[in-house]
Amino acid sequence: MPRRISVKVTPRASRNELVELPDGGFVARVAAPPADGAANRAVIRLLAEHFDIAPSRIRLVSGAASRQKVFELE
Repeated sequence: MPRRISVKVTPRASRNELVELPDGGFVARVAAPPADGAANRAVIRLLAEHFDIAPSRIRLVSGAASRQKVFELE
């Protein structure tokens, strides 16, 4: 069963970092700029590494152009 998670993204950060919040959401800081989906791809890589799954098993459900995003993990 797919799991949905909420992620607040900060692009152009000094380093890539994923922090889990007490409410189950995440804050992702990525060095990539928000242009051309680079930040979204960087967040997918961070989530894949954190959950130890292939990046192809993570899908952006909503918030492609927003800082607040929802991802679905298979």
